[in-house]
Amino acid sequence: MEPGGSKRRVVVVGGGIAGSILARSIQFNADLTLIDPKEYLEIKWAQLRSKVEPSFAERAVVNYRDFFSNGRIITSTAINITENEVLTADGHHIGYDYLVIATGHSDNVPVSKTERLHYYDAENQKIQSARSILIVGGGPSGVELAGEISTDFPDKKVTLVHKGPRLLEYIGPKASDKGLSLLRSKKVDVKLQQSVDLKSASDGSQLYRTSTGESIKADCHFLCTRVPLSTAWLNETILKTNLDKDGRLKVDEYLRVKGCSNIFAIGDITDVPELKLGHAAIHHAYLVAKNLKLLMGGGKESKMSVYKPGPEVAMVSLGRKHAVAQFPFATLGGRIPGLIKSGDMFVGRTRKHLGLEP
Repeated sequence: MEPGGSKRRVVVVGGGIAGSILARSIQFNADLTLIDPKEYLEIKWAQLRSKVEPSFAERAVVNYRDFFSNGRIITSTAINITENEVLTADGHHIGYDYLVIATGHSDNVPVSKTERLHYYDAENQKIQSARSILIVGGGPSGVELAGEISTDFPDKKVTLVHKGPRLLEYIGPKASDKGLSLLRSKKVDVKLQQSVDLKSASDGSQLYRTSTGESIKADCHFLCTRVPLSTAWLNETILKTNLDKDGRLKVDEYLRVKGCSNIFAIGDITDVPELKLGHAAIHHAYLVAKNLKLLMGGGKESKMSVYKPGPEVAMVSLGRKHAVAQFPFATLGGRIPGLIKSGDMFVGRTRKHLGLEP
C-alpha cells in the first residue's frame, strides 16, 4: 500500500489454480483485477473423473466469486501488454503497478460453470452409450481416462493408442511400466508407437486406422494429446523476447520475468526446470503472493523470497483405487498410491487452498 493509503494495482492474467490462489491471497492487499475468458476455476486434475461421474464436477468447477470477493473480474482474453496496461479482446485497458501472468494452457472451454457441467453430462452419455472406446494419447490424461473408464465401466472395450515408445514419458520408465501393467490388468488394449488417423472413421464405419495398418473398431474416441501453452499472444507484446524456444516465460529466482521489476509469471508457463504439476503451481502462487505483499508494503527487493523447486513427485490415478506414484526414493503402483490420490483426486485439499469446504 502506498504511504497515502491507496492500494497498488495488481492485474492477474489467467484464472487457473496458480492465478486463482494468488488472487485470493492478495485480494485485500491490492486493487486487484483478474482477467480470464471463463467465469470459473476448474481443478484440472479432476477432469477425467468428472467424465465418468459428472456430479464430481460440482466440487471441481468453482465460480471465481465463491472465493474471490474483493476485486474485479473481467471475463475476456488478454491480447496485449504495455509497460503499464493490459488490453483485452473486449476493449478493456487495465492499468497495473504489478502484473502476474498465469495463463497456463490453451483450453477451449465454455464461459460459464453451467455450460461446463453440461459438457461433463454429455461426455458421460458418450461413454455410457458406447460399447467400445478409443483413447488417443498415452500421457497422464489418456492414461487416467483409460483407468477411469475401465474401472467404472469394465464391460466396455477400451483401446489406448500412443505414438511414443512408452506411456507417461514425462516421468521415469519404472512408472511407465507400472502404468502399462495396471492398465492391461484392467483389460485396456494398449498400442504403443502408433498414431491414429481420426478422419478414417468419418464415413461412419467406426473403424480407425493406425499408422501400422491396424484397424480399431470404436463407437467413439477421446483425443488426449498435449494442449499447447497459452503464451503465443505474448509474441505481440513487450514480453516477446522473454519467451524461450518452448514458449515459456524466462523467470528469475523470484519468479519475476527476467529483466522486469514488476511482472511475474507463475504456473506451467514458466521456464523453471521442474515437472509442470499442480502442486508446483500452488507453490508458485503462494511465493509470488508473499513477494507482492512485501513489495506493496514498502519492503526491499533484497528481502523477497526465492523459489526453490521441491522434490519431484508425480501421481497418475488409474481409477478409484489404483495409481502410479513416482517419488524421489521409490516408484509405486497399485492401491497404496491409490489411497493417496484416487479417492478424491485432491479436490478437497485444493478447495481448502481456496478457503472453501472440502
